[in-house]
Amino acid sequence: MNKQKLTIIGIGHVGSYVLSDIVKLGLFSEIALIDSNENISKGEALDQLHANPFTFMPNTKVFSGTYQDCADSDLVIVSAGASIVPSEEEKMPDRALLAENSAKIIREIMANIVAHTNNAVLIFITNPVDTIVHIAENEFDYPAGKIFGTGTMLDTARLKRVLADKYNIDPKSITAYMMGEHGMTAFPVLSRANIQGFKMSEWKDLFESTEIDQVSIKNQVVQAAYDVFNGKGWTNAGIAQAVTTLVKAVMLDERSVYPVSTTLRGQYGYNGNVTLSMPCIIGRNGIEKQLEIILDEKEEKMLRESAAYIQNIMSSVGAGIKSIS
Repeated sequence: MNKQKLTIIGIGHVGSYVLSDIVKLGLFSEIALIDSNENISKGEALDQLHANPFTFMPNTKVFSGTYQDCADSDLVIVSAGASIVPSEEEKMPDRALLAENSAKIIREIMANIVAHTNNAVLIFITNPVDTIVHIAENEFDYPAGKIFGTGTMLDTARLKRVLADKYNIDPKSITAYMMGEHGMTAFPVLSRANIQGFKMSEWKDLFESTEIDQVSIKNQVVQAAYDVFNGKGWTNAGIAQAVTTLVKAVMLDERSVYPVSTTLRGQYGYNGNVTLSMPCIIGRNGIEKQLEIILDEKEEKMLRESAAYIQNIMSSVGAGIKSIS
């Protein structure tokens, strides 16, 4: 009997929340936890096992593992690395500040992963996620499409929340997403936004509200992250649901369309020289197809600005230079 297996690397605020949400899906019979502090992975595994006896919890085997567990894993989630920490002096610190440290960590993690598998789908959360995904995708020999990042999944959820609050409707009724960097330069693709088929130009009259301004909405979405950071010191609930959604899409071969971080291969004039979020079909093989949607002039400009910003971060850590074994 084939056992579905997951490995989670990095069991901090995000990794532990991801574990809790994913266990409830009931999609995996085994989940291995890896952390640089083995006591944390052991403690988290034991804590989760203590939740299994409750009525609606699956009897998933959760344990502290090693990189050898990647060998027979269907999926590996990487959330290892430092997080940005807002302070009284800096209320909106840039995720790019983590690049140097995160790049070093991810190169080490990827070397350990590829020593055991090139078959598992790898989902990255570690920030700055676009640069991290570029390193993982382009410095190591791994099948195309099997590596991607959560990218603007969470930014997109925040965009829907902002619009839902403005128009007093369920955010699940909104079709809209953010593209570009997961960070300061993410931008909303409002030219394609709709509410159950109603175009943006119809929203003002239908929902008796004011018109929306693209820059204002973009700023509100970016600010939303820091409202959470400055309140509790980290984010984990939203990103955990983003990861859980992607995990379900992979394991059930849903072929769902989500904006995830991936290296562009000819889209928008970029070819292997930048990684950012764009709509992709997500299925059992990871990214089944990248979808190059036509942007309006303003959005195209925002894409260029976001790509340039990401490329600067990539350059600072030498991202994309092939490892020599």
